[in-house]
Amino acid sequence: MILLGTSGWQYRDWRGRFYPTGLPQRLWLEHFAARFATVEVNNAFYRLPERDTFAAWRDRTPDDFCVAVKMSRYLTHIKRLREPAEPVARFLGRATALGDRLGPVLLQLPPNLPADPAALDATLALFPADVRVAVEPRHRSWWTDATRGVLQRRRAALVWADRGGRPVTPLWRTTDFGYLRLHEGRAHPWPRYGRAALASWLRRLAAAFDDVEPAYVYFNNDPGGAAVLDAVAFAGLAGRAGRRVSRVPTGPDATGPALPPGPVGA
Repeated sequence: MILLGTSGWQYRDWRGRFYPTGLPQRLWLEHFAARFATVEVNNAFYRLPERDTFAAWRDRTPDDFCVAVKMSRYLTHIKRLREPAEPVARFLGRATALGDRLGPVLLQLPPNLPADPAALDATLALFPADVRVAVEPRHRSWWTDATRGVLQRRRAALVWADRGGRPVTPLWRTTDFGYLRLHEGRAHPWPRYGRAALASWLRRLAAAFDDVEPAYVYFNNDPGGAAVLDAVAFAGLAGRAGRRVSRVPTGPDATGPALPPGPVGA
């Protein structure tokens, strides 16, 4: 099943677009979770929330909601995968308060971190078998059989990443779930994705994962609510193609009064 969401939910320019003007920001998560079944939390990368915060997110969301959480930059960008035991233990000690709401853990590696499959393997070995992990390397030296072997052995997903409507990573299937991040489209108005780009990504996912395997898809092009619009458009394409897809906003909730019309171009 394709699980559609956005990278984050607290964006001020979504007020009056996705969020009703009079809705207090403290209720935005409830509004979001009633319309999407998953979200990717990026702020944990900059400052790891306390365990109570993760527990509160669990209590404020429906039973079928899941939260993908980006690993703290302390492990990936400061320690650069060295001595991973303490950062991973601290992260899990807090994020596991989500209980069954915890989705994949995202490890986004620095763009200037060259390949070190042994360090990645040692890091992935610290995660329990019931915690899904997705890895987003960004240095070209990672695209080797050694990297692919580590991901397969540890049952971690290679993040498929897009920028400008095109893949910036190999399209390896390394485990039984997929993880796609869409950072910026080329359609108008910026940074929307056009139908051709969305249809191409749908075909790639359908070729790699069947309908009983989860494929997490997060739109990271948040300015102006583009991520919400593109998630709705992607869900429409997936539904017409006969693919199972998680809930997305419908009717007025899909766009809000101030969002621009659909994309044109690629």
